[in-house]
Amino acid sequence: MAGSLSEIKGKIISTQKTSHITGAMQMVSAAKLTKSEQAAKDFQVYASKIRQITTDLLKSELVNGSKNPMLAARPVKKTGYIVITSDKGLVGGYNSKILKAMMDLIEEYHKDDSYAIIAIGGIGADFFKARGMNVVFELRGLEDQPSFEQVGNIISKSVEMYKNELFDELYVCYNHHVNSLTSQVRVQQMLPIAELDADEAAEEGVTGFELEPNREMILEQLLPQYTESLIYGAIVDAKTAEHAAGMTAMQTATDNAKNVINDLTIQYNRARQAAITQEITEIVAGANALE
Repeated sequence: MAGSLSEIKGKIISTQKTSHITGAMQMVSAAKLTKSEQAAKDFQVYASKIRQITTDLLKSELVNGSKNPMLAARPVKKTGYIVITSDKGLVGGYNSKILKAMMDLIEEYHKDDSYAIIAIGGIGADFFKARGMNVVFELRGLEDQPSFEQVGNIISKSVEMYKNELFDELYVCYNHHVNSLTSQVRVQQMLPIAELDADEAAEEGVTGFELEPNREMILEQLLPQYTESLIYGAIVDAKTAEHAAGMTAMQTATDNAKNVINDLTIQYNRARQAAITQEITEIVAGANALE
């Protein structure tokens, strides 16, 4: 019985140490989540402004159609997917949700190799490579609050691939942050740009202004930047969802550890009570034998 008591006590101590670790990780993830949510809000201010400027400049094209390669759809021979996952685990179902959605999407729409994957995050890159899928570019080691400079290379590379017709449409696939408990898988079209609405443009647009150097050259610079800002926004959103998933997973682990400790404590007390009862019984039996 003593061996059993020491074994149970060892499990209690071990589980307590684990709960301390998961509790600390939960608080770290909560702090990261707060920062990411603020970064996402700050980015929305910039995103709304550049969207408005782009819509104003493109008002006539949005109404009458455009031949600009960033706007005009072309026959789709190959599709590019930017897939955003984490570099590490301990984030619950965050990675499995997006990877399952991607596998279903590819199985449904691509019976051959008519797709290219740009992987952001080591989990996704390793997953696709292990299955022999076409990963053309990857980025690992993304910061908790990624700056545009850190992801700028892979973003500009993706837009350049589209402009060079290495694929004919580009999607970003990621987990959209809803709240600390919920995220939704999103597959969002980035190129060709299709989500601008002419009704959002100002009544006069920018026709009343003199543009320098000229409207076409401005659009040539602005449209890639607009697309890059959308991709960056998706990365910030995905990182926010990752931190929320990590916080929830660690909170669940901490709660489970506390439940295990409670069960082990009850088991320990019962075993200890049984041991004491047995010792008393043995003492009484010995005293009776001496009479």
